[in-house]
Amino acid sequence: MAVSETSSRLKVMLAATLGSTLEWYDFFIFGASSVLVFYRVFYPPGDAFVATMLSLGAFAVGFLARPLGGIVFGLIGDRIGRKHTLVVSLLMMGFATLAIGLLPGYDTIGVAAPIILVLIRIVQGIAVGGEATGALTLVAESMAPAHRGFWTAFPMASGPAANVLALGLLGLLQFALGETEYMSWGWRIPFLLSIVLIAIGFWARRRVDESPAFQALKTAKAVAASPLAVALTDQKLPMARVFFIKAAENTLLYLFSTFALLFATKWLALTAAQAVDIVLVASAFSLPVILGAGWLSDRIGRRSVMLAGLLLAVASAFWLFTATQGATPGDLQLRMILCLCTHGLLLGGLAPFVTESFPTAVRYTALSASYQAASVLGGSVAPLIGA
Repeated sequence: MAVSETSSRLKVMLAATLGSTLEWYDFFIFGASSVLVFYRVFYPPGDAFVATMLSLGAFAVGFLARPLGGIVFGLIGDRIGRKHTLVVSLLMMGFATLAIGLLPGYDTIGVAAPIILVLIRIVQGIAVGGEATGALTLVAESMAPAHRGFWTAFPMASGPAANVLALGLLGLLQFALGETEYMSWGWRIPFLLSIVLIAIGFWARRRVDESPAFQALKTAKAVAASPLAVALTDQKLPMARVFFIKAAENTLLYLFSTFALLFATKWLALTAAQAVDIVLVASAFSLPVILGAGWLSDRIGRRSVMLAGLLLAVASAFWLFTATQGATPGDLQLRMILCLCTHGLLLGGLAPFVTESFPTAVRYTALSASYQAASVLGGSVAPLIGA
């Protein structure tokens, strides 16, 4: 492979992964804050449990909006290209997150606070609906098939990487400011920092080339006029397959990342700082597992890696959520590491599998529609049922 071609592919991978990490950072900051902060800031004082459920409801709304974002951005991506679509999704997410950092609380504007919070969350959901699958599509179409599993594992690892970034910043702020100052105003800092992340991600994505597969499609004048109609007609079985696999993975992810914070603080009586540190460390451990699983999928196949990860993650979930009151932070840490590492094994195999399930002409649309619809069944419902 020529040096220039290698450099171009590396640039695509870095831009896609960096942009996805920044968007997922925004998404996970909201999730963690829903459990730790929002129920106190944006909802009426009184019953903490009801406020927490309402806060998690706002969190869930973002998932309900993701299929809409997946379809809209998928259609645009399959018509005009992957690169420009990903730039738009990044800007939407960044400015929505910035708006949360500036949003007054319930004590200032009353019921308007939770209403505006939900509206902003809908914008976040639409943005991330086009992001996750768009980044995967761009990388998959830019890499050689023999190494596609390894390279697509990088944007897939952006979710856990963003969780490390988000929780690391939350933990640092809680430690530096203390509980009182953090709850008063410090929680806004991670949201306001989104403006810096927007600039970094925008710079990176503007510098990459369009995927070779889509460029070849445009050259051949074979771009689908109605990608969604074609996908629903010709790709029903692959879309159903991706839907159920992603729903299972997403359920496990948000049980292990978002609901685990609630489980640790409300059931096991750990402090918020302890809970954040536990999920942070476990997320960091999962990163090399995801990349290793992608590499392994290039050698033994996608399905074998995914199946092993799914079975092990389900078994790990039983071990995690049977922890009894009185469990130590160290005990919970071991359980969380196992959960997120087995989930990482599933992710590494899933990344190339889902992108290879569809033809280029409708890949973005078909993948986004099935992938994001699955997030409603998995990610939005799991923390609420857990609570």
